[in-house]
Amino acid sequence: MRRHLTFIICIVSSLIGYSQTDSKPVVGVAEFTKEVDSKYAGAVAEKVVQVVTNTKRFIVVDRTSYDKVKQELEFQKTEAFLDSKNTVKQDVALAAQFMIVGHIVKMSVYAMKNPDGTVNGYKSSVAFTIKVNDVETGKTTEAKSFQTEVSPLMLSPESAVNEALKSIEPNLTSYFIKTFPLTTKICKILTSKKEAAVTVLIAGGKSFGFKEGDELIVEKNELIDGKPYPSQIGEIKIVRMAGDDFSECTVSDGGKEILSRFNAVEKLTCKLIIK
Repeated sequence: MRRHLTFIICIVSSLIGYSQTDSKPVVGVAEFTKEVDSKYAGAVAEKVVQVVTNTKRFIVVDRTSYDKVKQELEFQKTEAFLDSKNTVKQDVALAAQFMIVGHIVKMSVYAMKNPDGTVNGYKSSVAFTIKVNDVETGKTTEAKSFQTEVSPLMLSPESAVNEALKSIEPNLTSYFIKTFPLTTKICKILTSKKEAAVTVLIAGGKSFGFKEGDELIVEKNELIDGKPYPSQIGEIKIVRMAGDDFSECTVSDGGKEILSRFNAVEKLTCKLIIK
């Protein structure tokens, strides 16, 4: 168990370090509060972590097990670890930019019985709400409600809950895609003509969730009263995936301004257009 937790902590630490140079937002998932006393409630937050991770838009920090992580860090301060090279640095901060908080409203798990009273299997349905907190600004999105379908008949309560949660995956995915527009940056001007950018290279490829044909708006960012104020200056379209880390794009609008601002080392962001 200690080795398992140490491995988890190391992975989280490496992700946090990576996030300093990566343009993906760091998203934490907190343990869900609940109105029901069910030992299967943890499966809801686990499903949210899975869905958020599978979108490939975020670096995900699972805060639902953070207490266990802190216990492991404290344990490693004991004499048994004084000479160990495998201890984890003690002041690691899970620096999430956004926190996903949820509340379980209903979790129904019921046994289906045969005419003779024996249990034939189990069914389940779950209802919960989700909010997203911006850690820096303190702003919170409106709570979004989710209701699963009733699961098919399953052999165990756990499998019934998991099957019910599978039915909500498309709605969860859609919610996070709309709540967190995929953003990146221009890394290089590949070609230009008449003082206008023609093709550009952006950070993020297959592992980022991009695909050929995706269109993005290009924005400049000004600071007004100490706060970022984005405004659109152009549009680009992905025409070739350059591996997992980069994509090549043609400039469909705003080539001159994109080139001049890029050469001036201004911060330009690219945001995926959701259709």
